[in-house]
Amino acid sequence: MPLPTVSGLFIYPIKSCGGISLSEAFIEERGFRYDRRWMVTDEQGLFLTQREEPRLALARVSIAGEDIEMTAKGLTPMRMPLRWGEGESISVEIWGQTVKALRGPRESEKWFKALLGRTCRVVYMPDTSDRPMAPRDSPEGRRIAFSDAVPFLLISEGSLDELNKRLDSPVPMNRFRPNIVVGGVEPYAEDTWRDVSIGGVKFEVLRPCSRCVTTTVDQDTGVRGVEPLRTLSTYRRRGTKVMFGQNVIHRGVGVVRVGNELEVLSKRDSEELSRR
Repeated sequence: MPLPTVSGLFIYPIKSCGGISLSEAFIEERGFRYDRRWMVTDEQGLFLTQREEPRLALARVSIAGEDIEMTAKGLTPMRMPLRWGEGESISVEIWGQTVKALRGPRESEKWFKALLGRTCRVVYMPDTSDRPMAPRDSPEGRRIAFSDAVPFLLISEGSLDELNKRLDSPVPMNRFRPNIVVGGVEPYAEDTWRDVSIGGVKFEVLRPCSRCVTTTVDQDTGVRGVEPLRTLSTYRRRGTKVMFGQNVIHRGVGVVRVGNELEVLSKRDSEELSRR
């Protein structure tokens, strides 16, 4: 039987915009280096995602030296630094938390206004910004970037393959915006994991990820539909929520690479699984 192996690593330098596939990723305090350190907000500083603005999917992001390059059909390519230490200090809101951020280059705000058709701000989370995880996930108050709740989302290829067998039109993995993709396991094997190790770095699998309408946005067109959320709700519903993938937190720093074996250190028993 094949061993669980990392088959994909992804970062999203600008929250809810296009992802970048990596062959190796550096794990720092807040998660993968450069992951979700930039974010688009409305004029009042409230975070925007594909839930409200599906056209954010059309912003393709790549790394060019020390810069992020953004491209979208019909727009002139735009660059801004991967790390930003300038700009006005402002307060932004994400999932009920008020966080200090630095306002980004005004040219980037004009670029996103042209993409979305609305006035917005582009902000960066500096190292000095304090955004602690929820106490249930990190009693020690570990800081995260502009991720929704935890630093990592992990999904297996087997789970996506099983879902696609139920769909009239298969969907790619990018609908679910994972950070770590694992091959060589049965569908939903990740549901059973409690502690794993990749490249010598330990991770704790906290809980299943509750999925939202972002999964219904075609990442190539920015158009919202009903799948795969409609089909997932027929067999992955837990109460009022639909689960797919696992929320994960790291217990160390280091480097993980595509091709690394994932070692399962501990699993959940059947009683615990029935409560999740």
